Amino acid sequence: MKKLALAAAVSLTASTAFAGGMAEPVMEPEVVVQKSSSSGGIVVPLLLLLVVAAAVASN
Repeated sequence: MKKLALAAAVSLTASTAFAGGMAEPVMEPEVVVQKSSSSGGIVVPLLLLLVVAAAVASN
């Protein structure tokens, strides 16, 4: 009788341990890197060069 009670207690404990089931896997969001245009890095130096050239030409 003790073995039957022990088996019943173990089966009840085991069923509550798995009550939640398997959890959904958590996926990391994909990182999207925006490519900069090639003209973006040259616009500021060209404008600076034009300002310096205009300043030199006006003297």
